[in-house]
Amino acid sequence: MHDVVIVGSGPTGLMLAGELRLAGVDAVVLERRESQELAGSRGGGIHSRTLELLDQRGIVDRFLAEGKTINAATFGNTPLDLGGLPTRHPYTLALFQNHIERLLLEWVEELGVQVRRGVEVTGVEADDGGVAVHLGAGGSLRARYVVGADGGRSTVRRSAGITMAGPDATRSSLIAEVKVAGEPVQQGKVDARGIHGLYPMGDGTVRVVVTEAALGPTTEPTLADLRQALTDVFGTDFGVHSPTWLSRFTDATRQAETYRKGRVLLAGDAAHVHSPTGGLGIGLGVQDAVNLGWKLGQVVRGLSGEELLETYHAERHQAGERALKYTMAQSLFQKSDPRQEALRDLLGEVLRVEGAGVPIAALVTGLDVAYDLGAGHPLLGRRMPDLEVTTAEGPIRVFELLHQARPLLLDFSGQELGAGLSNGRVRHVPATYDGGWQLPVLGAVGAPAAVLVRPDGYVAWVGAGSADGLAEALDTWCGRAGG
Repeated sequence: MHDVVIVGSGPTGLMLAGELRLAGVDAVVLERRESQELAGSRGGGIHSRTLELLDQRGIVDRFLAEGKTINAATFGNTPLDLGGLPTRHPYTLALFQNHIERLLLEWVEELGVQVRRGVEVTGVEADDGGVAVHLGAGGSLRARYVVGADGGRSTVRRSAGITMAGPDATRSSLIAEVKVAGEPVQQGKVDARGIHGLYPMGDGTVRVVVTEAALGPTTEPTLADLRQALTDVFGTDFGVHSPTWLSRFTDATRQAETYRKGRVLLAGDAAHVHSPTGGLGIGLGVQDAVNLGWKLGQVVRGLSGEELLETYHAERHQAGERALKYTMAQSLFQKSDPRQEALRDLLGEVLRVEGAGVPIAALVTGLDVAYDLGAGHPLLGRRMPDLEVTTAEGPIRVFELLHQARPLLLDFSGQELGAGLSNGRVRHVPATYDGGWQLPVLGAVGAPAAVLVRPDGYVAWVGAGSADGLAEALDTWCGRAGG
């Protein structure tokens, strides 16, 4: 029996596999594709908070070396400056999914994660002792827990009976990477249907996005469908041929009513589907994985009770719901309509006021995520800033202290605050820091005496000169002493 079976080796599944491996858990990834290589480049884009998570694991430079940084995002037609956000990564990284998956796969293989390919999961069946994972070849295997990271049409989610809720699709678009007759030339158009465009990719291939005249079926589109849609919009199909990738997406926005049902959990697109507008999809899945990995690891190892898994749904469902509201709002502006254009223009006037766009920029980048851990210091429940602190070994960045995904008690008090309470559950690091503390949107906050940082980089306790509340926080997030 495996500790954890992860179904799906997309960015979410691979990130989760790495997190579980760091937590000392036996996890196997099942993938129906014979190869990790995708047909086409697919979507792309990694925002600031996701880059920070990769930085926390010491692998962000691999991604930065292959992508292109962009210092602005857009809401409606208004640019949002990301350069002033308090992060070491105040930008979006343009990098297609096929490269993201390749780099994550290299990392998890270095960690020793097993990825089994050509394995189709047809269903899951949970009981008190574990979960039976049924395979297409007629066999099955067992695990203590199963995580569905198998996309918007998740077999795991459907088999577990977890329902999705949210607005139905109102329009559909075709997206493809194809060859065209003649020299590829960029084309763009916005009409009452939506946004349409052809974008040369530099190798003779053109990426095509075109909104269909009516909501398309759930079946896979054909090259004939693409030719017809292009002809409807541009008066020509540009002689498109030889597709390497052809797909249909909609503006449907749905979220799983629960991210956990007993021993079955969901992450990434299996838990939430939405318009690709804004490029939030990959980041949401990676953030799900980093939130879940250490929690599931502690439960599997017997360090924490199953109540810790309940916080996964509570935290990530709320964060996902907020992100989905953004994608719905943004998608409203992706077609020509006088009423929506009027709203877009008025919002643009507001967002151009100095500082007004910061909350939206923080939302898009994921830097504003705040988990409800109760009242207290503004840092509580928010991401730990990547300060350059000084320890007995010299200067070091906070994110470097998180590379092994262990809880961190960062002590600025000079009094070994709470050292006797950790009992080996956390890495206790006395340090000094003389700079200011800046949080997205909130700005400057008072310097704490100590902070307990969870493996996902979020602050679980803030000390104000004493260890009050630390024992309870350690029990909640790091397992009970002696457990």
